[in-house]
Amino acid sequence: MADYDFFVIGAGSGGVRAARMAAVAGARVGIAEDGRLGGTCVNVGCVPKKLMVYASHVSEEIEDAAGYGWQVPRGSFDWPTLIANKDKEISRLNDIYRSLLVNAGVDLFEERAELDGPNSVRMASRTISAERILVATGGWPSLPDIPGIELAISSNEVFYLAELPARVAVVGGGYIAVEFAGIFNGLGADVIQLYRGEQILRGFDDDVRNVLAGEILKKGIDLRVGTNVTAIDKQADGLHLSLTDGSTIVVDQVMFATGRHPRSGGIGLEEAGVELNKKGAVVVDQFSQTSVPSIYAIGDLTDRINLTPVAIMEAMALVRTLFQGLPTPSDHDNVASAVFSQPPVGSVGMTEAAARQALDGVDIYRSTFRPMKHTMTGRDEQTLMKLIVDAATDRIVGAHMVGPDAGEIIQGIGIAVKMGATKAQFDATVGIHPTAAEEFVTMRDKVAPLAEAAE
Repeated sequence: MADYDFFVIGAGSGGVRAARMAAVAGARVGIAEDGRLGGTCVNVGCVPKKLMVYASHVSEEIEDAAGYGWQVPRGSFDWPTLIANKDKEISRLNDIYRSLLVNAGVDLFEERAELDGPNSVRMASRTISAERILVATGGWPSLPDIPGIELAISSNEVFYLAELPARVAVVGGGYIAVEFAGIFNGLGADVIQLYRGEQILRGFDDDVRNVLAGEILKKGIDLRVGTNVTAIDKQADGLHLSLTDGSTIVVDQVMFATGRHPRSGGIGLEEAGVELNKKGAVVVDQFSQTSVPSIYAIGDLTDRINLTPVAIMEAMALVRTLFQGLPTPSDHDNVASAVFSQPPVGSVGMTEAAARQALDGVDIYRSTFRPMKHTMTGRDEQTLMKLIVDAATDRIVGAHMVGPDAGEIIQGIGIAVKMGATKAQFDATVGIHPTAAEEFVTMRDKVAPLAEAAE
């Protein structure tokens, strides 16, 4: 008889959920983690990042208060206080994760674990056997191989800087890059964001990308697309970054947010016969089963949709499949997401480009306007809302937003899109006034197709 029915390597959001719910279902469960509990999201991702977004937005709130009659002193910002309070909150969450596991009856091993075959896990303290093994070791930042890269930081180190740098370069155009460019800018740093591509947020709807880029520039961030770093050199006056356009910039800190890769190396996956793809991601079927029947994988390690709620969804589907007698494939269709840029982005479903490629006919509804709040602050900020409709069925296949509370608003819209709601059903829904969200149910005029608009 095996030591465990189910053993999990990696106590991130997905691994913890799978372990806990399997134990609740009656399985004998163990889990191993050699870092802090909660994985990337809790420790060096979603949670601390959003806390820092809140902190960075205070300066604008103070400025905007004057439009409403408040005379608020500018005040001063103290980076060590923010970091200390952030660390306290992360420690609290770690303790909660530990309690959830222990109270569910999961054996927690706070040490490194590796596969030692299809049904065996090796740790420093012992080697255990398990009927089924789940690997959920997540992802890790990828850094380019350029001279001086050791002088840069990634999204792992940024949360633990001793002080706020006065001049920062953020390299990358994905959501992590745009979020931290906004964070540093809002906290008072001079920020240059460099991206090698033609526009930030590759993979998002083009209107979203263009509108957000315009708003980022309005915030005072020096956004340079089509530009990359070729070398970093430390000199007396700072870090000298050599750029692809032949110029050099000098900063106090450079952060690379140029992608992440699955943490699949050195944990025995290939030795156990688990298939990896060319990116190092574990190849799984719709039930998260690998090429080895007793081994499963979820989360960023599988490089499907690298979001915390997706890893949790995959964990729940796996527990239903293995321990509740309810074979449940992971559902990756119409997953809503948010980018906590400034202003934030919310998105669900197809982009316009994808819809035009996949469908015979597409109707586009788009609205841009100044948020009501800024009619009295004088701030020149625009909100974008966009619906993409399958012309043949009237079904909404995509919804996108740039503007305040985009993430909160798109969550509700995501439910409707997931349920297959039609534009007529959106039109029949009474809006909540005055809100920005009501625009999603009051857009009536189609945007002319690109070919017609160009005539």
